[in-house]
Amino acid sequence: MDNKVLIFSAPSGSGKSTIVNHILGIYPDTMEFSVSATSRPPRGEEQDGKEYYFLTAEEFKALIKEDKLVEYEEVYEGRYYGTLKSECERIWAAGHVIIFDVDVKGGVNLKKYFGDAALSIFIKAPSVEVLRERLVNRGTDSPEAIEERVAKAAEEMEYAPKFDYVLVNDDLKTAYAESEKVVEDFLDDGHLNYSTFI
Repeated sequence: MDNKVLIFSAPSGSGKSTIVNHILGIYPDTMEFSVSATSRPPRGEEQDGKEYYFLTAEEFKALIKEDKLVEYEEVYEGRYYGTLKSECERIWAAGHVIIFDVDVKGGVNLKKYFGDAALSIFIKAPSVEVLRERLVNRGTDSPEAIEERVAKAAEEMEYAPKFDYVLVNDDLKTAYAESEKVVEDFLDDGHLNYSTFI
């Protein structure tokens, strides 16, 4: 298996994590989830190296300075999120395909970095109205938080053309089949070695 990368991005409520978990379930021995690094403290039962690599803001800044990150973003002041080059090397060394479940800006940055070694997939709900309905049905957010997420999602949808493939998640069964086909085509295509990226 060549060093390949799958990038899934989507506005909140589009069903991205559901589709990513489905793909991981099909390829349990060849794909591995990339664990991100963050300078935020662990929440609840979160463990270092499982949900995230937990670092201090100072440690994170040192990694930026030493060029040890593929991409990063300062989401809030002093609160960083990013992808470690060492994490990509670890997954590739195991002969696995890296799979990313990231926000839209992160997805664009990762695609820029990995180029043809990566397939970037943008998952979107059929419309902003459907998205709002899904978020309401989840029952996890206040009406204010839902409106905030919907406004952000509408803005994020403008990034769709920057991705290799746009998958409209109208019906989950259809979206599963479509994502399987796109991923399969990408994995079967070409035999280049992309280890020169890192």
